[in-house]
Amino acid sequence: MTQTVKNTILFAIIALMIIYTGFAQSWNSALLIIAMGLISSIMALGVNLQWGFAGLFNVGIMGFVALGGLAAVLVSMPPTEGAWSTGGFAIVGALLLGAGTVVAAVMLMKRMAPGMARTLAVIAVLVIGFFVFRAVLDPAVEAVEAINPAQSGYLGGLGLPVLISWPVGGLFAAGAAWLIGKTALGLRSDYLAIATLGIAEIIIAVLKNEDWMSRGVKNVIGLPRPVPYEIDLQNDPSFVERAAGLGFDPVDASTLWVKLLYIALFAVVLIVLLWMSQRALHSPWGRMLRAIRDNEVAAEAMGKDVTARHLQVFILGSAICGIAGAMMTTMDSQLTPGTYQPLRFTFLIWVMVIVGGSGNNFGAILGGFLIWFLWVQVEPMGLWLMNLITAGMSETSALKAHLIESAAHMRLLTMGMVLLLVLRFSPRGLIPER
Repeated sequence: MTQTVKNTILFAIIALMIIYTGFAQSWNSALLIIAMGLISSIMALGVNLQWGFAGLFNVGIMGFVALGGLAAVLVSMPPTEGAWSTGGFAIVGALLLGAGTVVAAVMLMKRMAPGMARTLAVIAVLVIGFFVFRAVLDPAVEAVEAINPAQSGYLGGLGLPVLISWPVGGLFAAGAAWLIGKTALGLRSDYLAIATLGIAEIIIAVLKNEDWMSRGVKNVIGLPRPVPYEIDLQNDPSFVERAAGLGFDPVDASTLWVKLLYIALFAVVLIVLLWMSQRALHSPWGRMLRAIRDNEVAAEAMGKDVTARHLQVFILGSAICGIAGAMMTTMDSQLTPGTYQPLRFTFLIWVMVIVGGSGNNFGAILGGFLIWFLWVQVEPMGLWLMNLITAGMSETSALKAHLIESAAHMRLLTMGMVLLLVLRFSPRGLIPER
C-alpha cells in the first residue's frame, strides 16, 4: 500500500465517523465537530510549523489563542458610550508611560558605565515610573469599569467587521511571540517550554483581571458574526419557506445553515494556510529550518543565523494560533477567559500534532480532526459503555453509580491510550514526515 492510499484511507475513516455521528446523533453535532475540527487543525498547523519544521517546544499555545480571542472583541464590538472620554485616553497614556519607563531604563543600562551609579539610576527610573504609571492608570480604570458594569464596564472595540479580527488576532499573537522570542529563544528547549507556559498563564491572568479591556471573568457576549444569527433566520419568512419546502424544521434548518457557513469560511482559511505551509515546507527556507532542527551546530557552521530563523518560525506559528483563536471566539460569539485551560488549548493541540505526524502538514490536519472527534465523542461513548457494563447491577449499587460518574473521565484516559498506542506502533505519527 502506497503512502498516498494509506493517507486517503485515514481521512476517509475520519469522514465516515463524522457521517455516522450525523445519522446516530444529529447533524448539528456532526457539523460542529467539522467546524471545530477545522479550527483545531489550524492550531495544529501552527504548532507543526514550530515543532515539526524547527524543533521549537512551545507550551504557550493557550496564550496565543487567547490573544486571538481578545482581538475579536477589540475589533468587532462597538465602543462603550462614554468610556473613552471618561478614562480611555488616560489608560492609553498610562500604558505609553509604562512602556516609556521600560525604554528609559534600558537606555540607561546601555549608556551608563557599569557600577553603583547605573544601578541606582535604573532603580530610580523604574520605581518613579511605576508609581506615576499607577497614579494615572488606577483612577482611569475605575472610571471605565464603573460605566454600567452589569452589561459593559469596559472600553469596547472599534465596531469593525469581525472578519478583520482574524488577521488582527494573528498580528496580536505574532507581536507577543516576537517579545517572547527575543528573550526566550536563546534558552534550551526545556527552559523555552517553561518560559512559554509561564507567559501564557500571565496572558490569561491579565484577561481575567483587567476588566477595562475584556470584562475579565464577566465575559463579553454577543459578538458580531460574519454569518446570520439563527434567530434572524427563523424570523425570515423566505428562509422559513425554503426550509419547509425541503422538509426541515426552521429551527433545525437555521442551526445547520449557520454551521455550514462557518465551515465554508474556516475551510477557506485552512486551505490557504495549508497551501502556504506546503510551499514553505518545500522551499529552501523550509529545508534550511529542517537542517537547523536536525543539527544546529552544523547549520551554524554553514553560516545560518539559527536564532533569527527560530524567531521567524516562532512568530509565524504563533500567528496561525492567534488566527484560530479569533475564529473560535467568532463562532462562539463570546469571549470567556475562564475557559482557556492548558489541557484544552495546549496539551490537546500537541496530541494532535504528535498523533497526526509532526513535520507533515497533512498529518497535523488529520490529527486535528481525529483527536477533536475523540475529545467530543468519547464521553457519550464512555457513558454508553458504563451503562452496558452495569446493566445487571442494582440501581442502588454504589459501584454502578461510581462507574457511571467516572464516564466523564474517559476523555483523559482515551487521549493517553491513543498517544501511547501511536507512539508504540507508529512513533512518527499516522502520516509521518517524508
